[in-house]
Amino acid sequence: MLDIKFIRDNSELVQKAAHDKRVNFDVQKLLAVDERRRHVLLELETKRAEQNARSKGPQPSGELENLKKLKEEVKLLEEEINNIQKEFDQLMYQVPNIPSIDTPIGLDESGNKVIRQVGKLPSFDFQPKEHWQLGNDLNLIDNERAAKVSGSRFTFLKKELALLQFALIQFAFSVLTDEKIIKRIIKQAGLELSSKPFVPIIPPVLIKPEAFGKMARLEPKEERYHIPSDDLYLIGSAEHTLGAMHMDETFQEADLPVRYIGYSTAFRREAGTYGKDLKGILRLHQFDKLEMESFSLAESSIKEQNLFVAIQEYLMQSLGLAYQVVMICTGDMGKPDARQIDIETWMPGQNKYRETHTADLMTDYQARRLETKVKRNDNSKPEFVHMNDATAFAIGRTIIAILENYQTKNGTIKIPKVLCSHMLGIKELK
Repeated sequence: MLDIKFIRDNSELVQKAAHDKRVNFDVQKLLAVDERRRHVLLELETKRAEQNARSKGPQPSGELENLKKLKEEVKLLEEEINNIQKEFDQLMYQVPNIPSIDTPIGLDESGNKVIRQVGKLPSFDFQPKEHWQLGNDLNLIDNERAAKVSGSRFTFLKKELALLQFALIQFAFSVLTDEKIIKRIIKQAGLELSSKPFVPIIPPVLIKPEAFGKMARLEPKEERYHIPSDDLYLIGSAEHTLGAMHMDETFQEADLPVRYIGYSTAFRREAGTYGKDLKGILRLHQFDKLEMESFSLAESSIKEQNLFVAIQEYLMQSLGLAYQVVMICTGDMGKPDARQIDIETWMPGQNKYRETHTADLMTDYQARRLETKVKRNDNSKPEFVHMNDATAFAIGRTIIAILENYQTKNGTIKIPKVLCSHMLGIKELK
């Protein structure tokens, strides 16, 4: 959510942001409701003040009737302001965040810009297979039995592939909780930031609608799994509950940055993707992710996002996977994002790059809804923190990349060296 004062002063900029992000929103309608809200609120405050002044002391009999009438007028104004406020709040929640200056303008993913490509694409003296073929051949992925149990777009990860998932989790935690490694990544990226490590978290996978809405991630609802009996939603990513963790709280400046690395199962209906990526584990209703979340001062938030991307690149380089870093354009980014950077990893079986990571800078857009603030050391008025979230590992897609990039001619899969110590001595999937 943006500051209404900012919207009043920059209505053309806000309308342009909505247009560039393909959000159907009328800024003038919001401003008209805001004007009416302020007018009625002023009238209500005036009537209340008059009511309080005239209620003091003994009242003549004729004045009691006037006070009764004034009380009724106040009640009607209170009802009117409540209705206007609801409309105002609904419209404010629809306003998209303002894209950063370096965000490319574009209608859809065709407007995204590749910033850099890293790593050498693997070459094979045989036709590389897709991950689902490898998974079937080695009896590691079982979608057919999962369909009998749970329906389409679910799977059983079996045998050494289950171990590989937990190896990725252990590796990511070992990196993100080590201040020496964080400091090294910061130095290599040319950043000036705190080297504070990430706190590991296993968050709830159920979230209240109110918190989901304040995170600006409840919509589109058709993507969400809802439990009506409890009025709770299953999260679509760990940051949905991590970001809401400090709702209605105020940090001290010395506390920041606060960084979390959360692991959770995530759930998405994948509405609108029927017929796409049905084979294997690329696009499932249930999947597992490691997500980074941070709360920082405003002046550090872009650097914080750049750190997140640097961490993502460190993880991918450690796995020996080729990738490209992509700046997402306005028409392809999320409504609450100010700046979005993705990493797409090379999948030789599919002969193309596929998205495996995203890094989202929210500025104070989510914090303003969540009422998450920071009090500066100079004792000035508390201000809203800035928030970032980013993928450490989307487990399924990282497994796909390992299967396809590390396949051998005889049908086995080699394990990346950095994961071998977490694989109970297993160095190859046979």
